[in-house]
Amino acid sequence: MNSTERPRLAVRSPGDLVAAVPYLLGFHPADSVVVVAVRGRRVVFAARGDLPEPGGDPRPAARHLAEVVARQGTDAATVIGYGPAARVTAAVDAVGEALDRAGLLVLDALRVADGRWWSYLCAEPTCCPPEGTPYDPAASEVSAAAVFAGQVALPDRAALAAQVSPLGGPVRVAMRGATARAHRRLAGLAGGAPSVRSAGVAAVRTAFRRHRRGERLGDDEVAWLTVLLTRLPVRDHAWARTDGRDADIGLWTDVLRRAEPELIAAPGSLLAFAAWRAGHGAVAAVALERVLAAHPGYSLAVLLDDALRRGLSPAELDGWPATAGPVLRRRQRRPRR
Repeated sequence: MNSTERPRLAVRSPGDLVAAVPYLLGFHPADSVVVVAVRGRRVVFAARGDLPEPGGDPRPAARHLAEVVARQGTDAATVIGYGPAARVTAAVDAVGEALDRAGLLVLDALRVADGRWWSYLCAEPTCCPPEGTPYDPAASEVSAAAVFAGQVALPDRAALAAQVSPLGGPVRVAMRGATARAHRRLAGLAGGAPSVRSAGVAAVRTAFRRHRRGERLGDDEVAWLTVLLTRLPVRDHAWARTDGRDADIGLWTDVLRRAEPELIAAPGSLLAFAAWRAGHGAVAAVALERVLAAHPGYSLAVLLDDALRRGLSPAELDGWPATAGPVLRRRQRRPRR
């Protein structure tokens, strides 16, 4: 499931809402059920889940989706299913029922496919014809407002995942050599743990300073940083300095994509944290998916993934990582990393 909190968008019709969803999520959904939650008359939150497989029970996923939305302190929601009616209808019904049980008003239930939308709750043919209502996202004022606000709607979720995928070709060859040099440099560092932490703090500060000035780190700098981030005091120092600004998201995206596979856990988790702080829940989700696929027990990724799946608002992260310390330390005592 992906959830995200974005700059608020005002909608005036189901067509506007359908046009807004890709910008709320960051990509155009397919084979999905999306809940768009509102507070007053403004869209403030969207959460997405995959449609169940044919013949699957949609109720467990629907309950989870409703729980996530209910935590946002919203008043009402609209459910939108993307795909053929044979797969969408049961899922939309299940989510609507779960939202109702959670105390949220279901404003509408829609299905979207092939450039048209249908309402499950409207039977008036003058406004909800049986052949569906065509919509044009490019002509919507909501789309224009989203683009003006800097929001992007990628073609699909795969395109979003590609933004955190490893770089190949000459970059990979260069990083392999740079990482070998970084390991030798670390092995030759005198003074033990204090020296490693000092080197890590210096590397992190240099990375933030240079990236916030619009400069890109060299291969040896990225390799040295990724090797040092394997030490928890260094990782936690980087975590404490990371927030939701674009420069931080850009830094950790670049480091993650260039890092050697065995060293992606820390930069991927830091990217997820930065993206989440900025309200880009879908970016955080794909970053965590990549980390957990390679390092399923990495404590910070597990902690962030759990919080993201429970639908915590980015506003609830104020004070992290200090407030997350006790939970993280308990996880780190387990032999999972």
